[in-house]
Amino acid sequence: MGKMLYRCFLLSVLLYAVLFCIGTNAEGNSSIPLINPDELPYRQIQFAPPQAQRVLLDNGIILYIFEDHELPLVNISAVIRTGSNYDPAGKEGLAELTGTLLRTGGTQSISADAIDEALDFFAGSLSVSMSRDSGSISLSVLKDNVDEGLNIFSQIIANPAFEEFKIKLAKELKIEDLRRIADNPQKLAFRELKRFLYGNNPAGRLSSITTIQNIQKDDLIRFYKQFFYPKNTMIAVSGDISSEQAIMKIKKYFGSWDESIKHYTIPPIPAKQKGHIYFLSKDIPQSIIISAQLAPGKKNHDTYAFEILDFILGSGGFKSRIFQQIRNNLGLAYSTGSFYTKLSGYGVFGAYAITKSETTANVLSNIQTIIRDVKTTVIDKKDLEAAIKSINNNFIFSFHSAEQIALQQLMMEYDNLPGDYLATYRDRIAKVRAEDLMQIANKYLSPDEAVILVVGNENAYNQMVSSFGTVSRIEGSL
Repeated sequence: MGKMLYRCFLLSVLLYAVLFCIGTNAEGNSSIPLINPDELPYRQIQFAPPQAQRVLLDNGIILYIFEDHELPLVNISAVIRTGSNYDPAGKEGLAELTGTLLRTGGTQSISADAIDEALDFFAGSLSVSMSRDSGSISLSVLKDNVDEGLNIFSQIIANPAFEEFKIKLAKELKIEDLRRIADNPQKLAFRELKRFLYGNNPAGRLSSITTIQNIQKDDLIRFYKQFFYPKNTMIAVSGDISSEQAIMKIKKYFGSWDESIKHYTIPPIPAKQKGHIYFLSKDIPQSIIISAQLAPGKKNHDTYAFEILDFILGSGGFKSRIFQQIRNNLGLAYSTGSFYTKLSGYGVFGAYAITKSETTANVLSNIQTIIRDVKTTVIDKKDLEAAIKSINNNFIFSFHSAEQIALQQLMMEYDNLPGDYLATYRDRIAKVRAEDLMQIANKYLSPDEAVILVVGNENAYNQMVSSFGTVSRIEGSL
């Protein structure tokens, strides 16, 4: 082994010497001009998203299938139209607890401990999560264990038991998790922002220790029955399984599931809130600043231009304007940028920074100035082209696995997007022009109308009052 390493080392040195000599002339100057990687010519990438097969089962389940026989793995994901937006008032956290207990609370025929033992035995991975507007259950198994995995997967979805001891344990763990949020200023800031950004909308109601304590087993069963039924469920199957096998097995394990249709009210889209600055006092040496406002949703044509605008402002990394100005030029923050979250009926744009207390007001002022500038100044053509190129390249890499391909197309239908959404996405991004960005910025962005939350100490608070006038102190909602 030692001789082999030594030979590899000598070969590396020799190769380096040869390359050095080739690239250097007699005077020691490079004979090969250095070229900026961004300026390298290459053929235009042609890409068409692969298509998954869509099947509607007799009981109403919508199934997406994408075969990939490279590895002996099968991935199955169910998406349910539910989420924390449907939490009853006074029992916020119910959706999340329901998701937790679907995974940990056992089924009518298999105990919670037996499920864990079985998954460990055949190396299966099963997870459940709840977001604001959807619930998902995901299974990954070896090809030879599809039946064992699907048996557990289907039982969890169609016949949960919500074991009493597991309910008690899940509530205790969630309460402890809530208590610990106060020790994480960044997590605390993003959590509390929702209250003021969404107002009285369900999206602005947060779980607390009290609301978790209010939840009982009957609440879990009622919530489950309200949302978990075939016509409210979509399933994606991908990996080393044929379409015929996938359809046959889903029918086998879900064919007898109740076909009844439940009725529920879809939560309204949040209304725009009045711009204001809120301050949450915490004795820490840094301040967390978040400025947010509503933006276009997935189904809005404005989303293409807004995505580019967000990239240029702050989500585009080192070259973005917020990062360049606040971190690189002024050295006022080690973490700063922007984000754009696209939901079905609306979106959220936010700019953020973490800075030392002494520069809190200065950083917020700079963020506001940068946002105002894009409303009055045409974006440079090079910045626009770089943003389009990066966004479109990243889009291609979102199809790197069979599981992603099937899920993306499932979620496209889940969000009621046009059938050609994925196929035309890159073209729509590429057609955005600089004047479109200015128009979109003026339509959606106004620093004075943003909901701003700052978490920091008294020094930061005094700065905010001195620089911005009215600042409302708030208490945490835990």
